[in-house]
Amino acid sequence: MEENKTPGPDRGTALRWGVRDGVPIALGYFAVAFSLGIAGRNAGLTPFQGFLISILNHASAGEYAGITAIASLAPYWEMAITIFITNARYLLMSCALSQKLAPGTSLLHRVGVGFGITDEIFAISMARPRYLEPAYAYGAMAIAIPSWASGTALGIIAGNILPLRVVSALSVALYGMFLAIIIPPARKDRVVGALVGLSFAASLALGKLAEGFSLGWLTGGTRVILLTLLLAGGAAVLFPIPEKGGEEHEG
Repeated sequence: MEENKTPGPDRGTALRWGVRDGVPIALGYFAVAFSLGIAGRNAGLTPFQGFLISILNHASAGEYAGITAIASLAPYWEMAITIFITNARYLLMSCALSQKLAPGTSLLHRVGVGFGITDEIFAISMARPRYLEPAYAYGAMAIAIPSWASGTALGIIAGNILPLRVVSALSVALYGMFLAIIIPPARKDRVVGALVGLSFAASLALGKLAEGFSLGWLTGGTRVILLTLLLAGGAAVLFPIPEKGGEEHEG
């Protein structure tokens, strides 16, 4: 695999390639962020606040968790832990992507690339055949992240203008997006499918428990934290992913 560790293109070329590969990502982000903006509007956010949230937090699940916490007037510590757990996968992505950077890459560039990691930007960056030039990631970020933030702000603006019935209908779109994310892996892996169903049931049960016994501390954010730690931790212990052999990794 050493042949893939040769120097890549110059910075200008890498930047252009990053912008080019980031265009389809930006288009998809705008549509998803627009639905997220509807949820932000329902939580009482202004367009500027929605833009600021999205420009700093580049994850639909993490943002939705944060917006849900804002809507439920959750304390700051609960919001922070909820978003941290929801976005924890980016820690692993950052470690993996750091191996694609040339050994002499400065700390400033490493932090800059890490700040803009999303699932899609990570995927196209890891697919580069040689050492990753930070300018490539910056190019993808420059087109994708502003589109994400603008979509959120425009979703909030539209939510303030459109009739209530239309806003309610658009609010469902975000749940459709999450279903589109979880259904394919759930169909491929029975363990994942069982965990998805169990998480639905457990979330509903905890919600009813909180209502029935007036457990004010068992808010939506707290339920996310508890269920994520219990279900994800239990699955990791009971159903660990087997390590692949060297030949499988190279394929």
